Amino acid sequence: MRSTAHHADVIIIGAGIAGLSAAHLLTGAGLGVSVLEAAPRVGGRLATDEVDGFRLDRLGPLLCTAWPELTGTPGLGTPGLGAPELREFAPGVLVHSEGRRHLTGDIRSARGALRAARTRSSAPWVHRAPRTPRALRGSSASGASGASGAPAISGTAGSAQGAYGHELGAPGRGGGRGGVVTGAIDRARLGAALHRLALTPEARLLARPERTAAEALAGVGLPGRTVDGILRPLLAALLSDPALTTSSRSADLALRDYARGGLCVPAGGSAALPELLAAALPPGTVRTGVHVTAADITSVRTKEHGELGCRSLLLATGAGAAAELLPGLRVPSFRPVTVLHHTAPAAPPTGRSLVLDGDRSGPVAYTSVMSEVDPSRAPEGRALITSTVLGTPPPDLDRSVRAHLAALYGVATDGWELLAAHHDPEAVPAMEAPHDPRRPVRVLAGLYVCGDHRDTSTVQGALHSGRRAAEAILTDLAVPGTHEGSLPRAA
Repeated sequence: MRSTAHHADVIIIGAGIAGLSAAHLLTGAGLGVSVLEAAPRVGGRLATDEVDGFRLDRLGPLLCTAWPELTGTPGLGTPGLGAPELREFAPGVLVHSEGRRHLTGDIRSARGALRAARTRSSAPWVHRAPRTPRALRGSSASGASGASGAPAISGTAGSAQGAYGHELGAPGRGGGRGGVVTGAIDRARLGAALHRLALTPEARLLARPERTAAEALAGVGLPGRTVDGILRPLLAALLSDPALTTSSRSADLALRDYARGGLCVPAGGSAALPELLAAALPPGTVRTGVHVTAADITSVRTKEHGELGCRSLLLATGAGAAAELLPGLRVPSFRPVTVLHHTAPAAPPTGRSLVLDGDRSGPVAYTSVMSEVDPSRAPEGRALITSTVLGTPPPDLDRSVRAHLAALYGVATDGWELLAAHHDPEAVPAMEAPHDPRRPVRVLAGLYVCGDHRDTSTVQGALHSGRRAAEAILTDLAVPGTHEGSLPRAA
């Protein structure tokens, strides 16, 4: 196997996490690999900027702790990534609806919620003095409705107040049943359904009838307030799709991941993941600042180094850039995402919770006090609030977002400083129905494509597509001891 400055067994164009994960599997099999990246850094859309001591993600996708690719599980983790340091959000989410914030969506306590419902049915709620056992950490729900296969989530976070659907807010702002988003019995029933969803094999989910996520939600048989106030904003955040035109199968997979573990972000910023992968490759494998002008199976041409030879070529760029090098490659539509970072004199009182807008009353789809979730992203004593706008942003972006955040957090935002705002019109490939979550990575023997646009439009999808591409390359090059499908796959 040869690897020199002008020849490699495999050339990979693009140093995002898909290409870097494929590079690890290929180098581990003994192949010479050269990864070419046009940007001055690795990571692609997973970029983190440093501004005045803050670490600010340009995109900052939500990750799941249940993804095997991130756990370091032997045989299932991503080679070179190990077990990255992850920072978890508080269990569940805070849903802002009708002027109140409701703790909801902790998916690990269906049994606790059922016990709470049974107890509550025998005693008036207003006379209870809540005491929270360890097993009662809130509730949530998800399930399927007949042929639609539509999932659903509802529940509460880990507190006695949350267990009974109590609102969060200023003292004296209520406490009656007006703050209940869903009944405790409903939460327990739906929490059990979500538990079943977590145990459902991927093949069964992919075999369900396919429609849009919005159409599937309409048939779940849940109260409209639960669907519109909890399920829609949660799925919009997980899928980066406010209209929920995403395939219901992809929505099922996203909710299954959510059911299997909590939400999290990489410590220090999303760029930490590709930086870990690049640092663990053999020295000289990754070359940044290299612009590829043309490519075929046996060579690529670059502005900086002329022609480089190879035995196989893997395009690991975004879908648009891949289509420029490979005319005829189908390019999906994209979902725009805008991420804003503010700093405030004091952190809003929401802790590590992810805050969703159940009323869809403003541009912000979800927001969090990121300095509480990951203290390494802000200087000591400074608060960092990160907010995400899905779809086309309003023309008066900062003013509209500040006004919306004031309502979501219940605090004045006039004194907040905007540190950065990053808009990406092609942030997330759309997964509209019908969607194939395992699009072929082999164009023909010697030419391959990987990335989240070949799988699911998540970090997990990008990592998995890189693994599939590496399997195909090893099979076609007849590397001893390997064949397609031999590398371990996440369940």
